[in-house]
Amino acid sequence: MAGINGRHFLQIPGPTNVPDRILRAIDSPTIDHRGPDFQQLGKAVLTNIKPVFGTQQPVVIYPASGTGAWEAALVNTLSPGDRVLMCETGQFATLWYNMAKRLGLVPEFISGDWRHGVDVAAVEAHLAADRTHAIKAVCVVHNETSTATASNIPAVRKALDAAAHPALLMVDAVSSLGSMDYRQDDWGVDVTIAGSQKGMMLPPGLSFNAIGEKALAASAHAKLPKSYWSWEEMLGPNKNGFFPFTPATSLLYGLREALSMLHEEGLARVFARHDRHAEATRRAVRAWGLELLCLDATAYSSVVTAVLMPAGHDEVAFRKVVLEHFNMSLGSGLGKVTGKVFRIGHLGDFNDLTLAGTLAGVEMGLQLAGVPHQKGGVAAALDYLTATASNAA
Repeated sequence: MAGINGRHFLQIPGPTNVPDRILRAIDSPTIDHRGPDFQQLGKAVLTNIKPVFGTQQPVVIYPASGTGAWEAALVNTLSPGDRVLMCETGQFATLWYNMAKRLGLVPEFISGDWRHGVDVAAVEAHLAADRTHAIKAVCVVHNETSTATASNIPAVRKALDAAAHPALLMVDAVSSLGSMDYRQDDWGVDVTIAGSQKGMMLPPGLSFNAIGEKALAASAHAKLPKSYWSWEEMLGPNKNGFFPFTPATSLLYGLREALSMLHEEGLARVFARHDRHAEATRRAVRAWGLELLCLDATAYSSVVTAVLMPAGHDEVAFRKVVLEHFNMSLGSGLGKVTGKVFRIGHLGDFNDLTLAGTLAGVEMGLQLAGVPHQKGGVAAALDYLTATASNAA
């Protein structure tokens, strides 16, 4: 890699590129986290983050990755031996399932093919069969980063309601928050899990739980052990803009700036921008003659596109060619699709020219790596971007 000029193209689906505005904000002096200046910072981020989740309820912020927020959601609401219904939509759903087992829960995994979102009919059937209401939570991933497949969260809520089941609905929105339409309160979500390093445009290191009233009530009776992750410990100091432990002050400076950027652009415009770039990317993939991993057009992700490699060709070798020749990182295949899929991230601080450069690197990489394809993917994407430019503006 030595001697390659220009910026590194980080086109994985997270961590994403951090805008200069946020980098400058992070580069602020550390302040007393018990003082009045920090109190203003704390109140600002804890208030302004709520609209991004689509909630009026509390959002707690941990110095952690999204994995920590998974654990916080589970241990604050559940007790040892509780049954949990989960859906195998990809690698991250699988990792959340494995965590639930390690915590002493009894997760039931609805199997999936990693090419579709949540099977809503199967969720409703499992809940309807649970006449004793032994299932205490339904846990689903909104946008499965490993497969570039999104799930219909309002439909999952309707499945719970149709079965008249009281289970909590927990949603992983780690890769969708700040990039795809998300409405915790309107959709009836009880806990939303998210992280800082994707649509929020920050470095890794912050994670979030948005807590609905029903989940907060459940936390009063939850018996799983917790200390650092305790919502109760967080919510008291948060009311006054403070935290019960030393917070990640520099990242909170960045979060304040990120929230300002999202609200300045307007969330509806942010979501439309991501939808448009995703469609342009899919048009490029089809023009190359390659296959999308996601088989359901209603479930296409707006933040990442997963592309199947032709038979006999390995994604690791292809991504190595792209990195060595163009200083661009593409997402790898994860779990069951390791070696079979490469992923193009198009989220966060992203515009038309960034996408054009990304797709050009992919198309040149396909040729240099000897991957069978047709030329014209970049042209197809540019035609779409040009045709829709006036609407985007």
